[in-house]
Amino acid sequence: MKCQVKDLNDKSKGEIELKDSVFAVEPRKDLLARTVNWQLAKRRSGTHKVKLVGDISGTTAKPFRQKGTGRARQGSARAAQFRGGATVHGPVVRSHAYKLPKKIRKLALKSALSSKQVDGKLLVLENFNVGGKTKELVKAIKKFGLESALFIDGPNRNQAFLQAVRNIPKCDFLPSVGANVYDILRRDYLVLSREAVQNLEERLG
Repeated sequence: MKCQVKDLNDKSKGEIELKDSVFAVEPRKDLLARTVNWQLAKRRSGTHKVKLVGDISGTTAKPFRQKGTGRARQGSARAAQFRGGATVHGPVVRSHAYKLPKKIRKLALKSALSSKQVDGKLLVLENFNVGGKTKELVKAIKKFGLESALFIDGPNRNQAFLQAVRNIPKCDFLPSVGANVYDILRRDYLVLSREAVQNLEERLG
């Protein structure tokens, strides 16, 4: 599958052959959903916590004697049934991460790339060479009509382009090794450099 390559001035720079095994697979919504949920679960801090009985300040003595009062027996004033007592079955510090098979993650990334290509929202640029000025990049982006876009470069991010793009709302910039399903789907357009295409094809085969 051929795709036209342009520069930041919207001028043609020839064509590039995209691998059908990476950019033309049938998008799997189920795998996209599973992978996004997996990524978001890994990002959760898991630092929420309630106070258990051992965390409540107070005496360890019985509130009243065991027998003869006519009341239900109690062993601690810090128990959950008392005001100011512990909380039962509440959240504790833990990791929300879980494992997702590598084959599923790989196929989901292919599905995300292919979905952008199918929707006509995949652009390939010769490179991301820009003077590091946000104003210049904004002008270039307007030529393509991009309001929400993810830019993916080769293994090493262009630092000048990073400085220019990080001040633009709804625009993100990643190296090819950081390409992931969540960031691709959360932006409307996907913009790849020629080097990024080559690296993604080597990575996903």
